[in-house]
Amino acid sequence: MLKTACQEQLLPGDTLQEKWDFAQAAGYDAIELRGKGDRHFEGRLPELRAALKDGVVMPTVCVDMLHFFGAFDADLRRDAIDQMKSQLSVIGELGGTGAQTPASYGMFSRRLPPFEPPRGEEEERTVLLEGLTELGEHARRVGVTLYLEPLNRYEDHMVNRLDQAVELIRTVGLDAVRIGIDSYHMNIEEADPAAAILAAAPYIGHAQVSDSNRFQPGAGHLDWPAWLSALRTIGYGGYLAAECRLTGDPTAAVRSIPAFLRRSGA
Repeated sequence: MLKTACQEQLLPGDTLQEKWDFAQAAGYDAIELRGKGDRHFEGRLPELRAALKDGVVMPTVCVDMLHFFGAFDADLRRDAIDQMKSQLSVIGELGGTGAQTPASYGMFSRRLPPFEPPRGEEEERTVLLEGLTELGEHARRVGVTLYLEPLNRYEDHMVNRLDQAVELIRTVGLDAVRIGIDSYHMNIEEADPAAAILAAAPYIGHAQVSDSNRFQPGAGHLDWPAWLSALRTIGYGGYLAAECRLTGDPTAAVRSIPAFLRRSGA
């Protein structure tokens, strides 16, 4: 059976301990943390250490910053890399597995005017490889993994599909860099999401789940049996982390996710 996690902002409760009580009762196996910028995640260390001591399972963190390691501006890239290093160190201290980040988010889309980004493809590839290498080397030092998340074409213009992420990771050549797949983005970008999982199997390290409309699994039309069967086929041993919006009663919606995934083949 595949394990499930839920991002912390979706869970009711004022503390991680309260959220964990709800999560366990709903059938989740872990909580995925959110890593805000400006060293906010590092500043939460006392809270996170206390939650860990109380038995809260927190294997991963998903970045929640305003800029990322693929930014056009060199100073913003430097800041994003430094902050990601901090988040990798924190999740390592907690005994977690890693941190997930896209190359960028909302920075540019080739589907909207002016259509052509201000940076050429070769320069973009250099920027991505340099960032992934520096972050991957730091991840290796602190004993965790950097999960690169391909986003859909409307949210990022550089890394949209799993095969693009695989090519970058092969070039970097570090086991501490892997793909963090997301069912919502794959639904938009992959002609056959299940086949894409099988093709990228050696490079998949983490999985986030939401349905075709970005709501909770079960609220859209994604082919969950096929998607989950592909993960089971490749022997995926990580978590299915719910990163989604909620439709209907939010408490009932977030409670429904583990049971729905199990019925669908998790």
